[in-house]
Amino acid sequence: MADRKAEKERLRQARIEAERREAAEQRRKLILGYGVAGLLTLLVLVGIVVVIAKSGDDGLSKDSFINTQSGETHGLKPDERKGTAPPEQVEFDVADAAKDAGCVLREDLPNEGATHLAPGDDPPKYKTVPPTSGDHIEPPGQQADGAYLEPAEPINFVHSLEHGRLAILYKPGLPEDQQLELKGLYSEEYSGALLFPYADMPYDVAAVTWQNLIGCKTYKGAATLDAIRAFGIEHWGEGPEPADGFGPLTGPTPATPGEAPPSS
Repeated sequence: MADRKAEKERLRQARIEAERREAAEQRRKLILGYGVAGLLTLLVLVGIVVVIAKSGDDGLSKDSFINTQSGETHGLKPDERKGTAPPEQVEFDVADAAKDAGCVLREDLPNEGATHLAPGDDPPKYKTVPPTSGDHIEPPGQQADGAYLEPAEPINFVHSLEHGRLAILYKPGLPEDQQLELKGLYSEEYSGALLFPYADMPYDVAAVTWQNLIGCKTYKGAATLDAIRAFGIEHWGEGPEPADGFGPLTGPTPATPGEAPPSS
């Protein structure tokens, strides 16, 4: 009788131990399952965030409108100032607008070449001031679209002109309120365009595209803004290379000015 009771107890204890081990194994599997599910959820969330971030990252910096997808900044300080909204355009004919503003208009200038130069190569001596064509830096060294507070090197922005860009340049000593008026104009046609100070020219304000130049010895407010706008409408995108060769253009261009986007 005692042997039978002992055997029953041994079997009972073995059953209890087996059930304990089974319960522990189930808990381990459950915990592991929760961990894998949590990890998968985290990876999905991270993926969603990355997709959202990438979908909103067009390389464009607000207020300076620097588009890093279109080239390099070369370390130039961005112009994040809020510009003054320009008045409505009155004169659309580029020749008449240039005359009204007292600006020099030079169109269809000779092509000075388009050879790509490596970083460190000696820059060419351009025949126009500011330059409008000629040998220039190899990609991706073209000056990125955007507004800058420092002058871009000609060897860099001439490559941008080759791809249809318009560059608006002003004397560094131009009064602040007039700079802000130019910035306001630029804010309405920033896509595929550049704005920066440029000391080496005989003008208060100038604008250039590939083989075209308008230079205004004296800034005359609305008349000068009209001249630059008319020049952009007439000549933006005329470079020998496609304007979208650095990536898609999003936003108003000098050929199709539009309302400036809200400040970030």
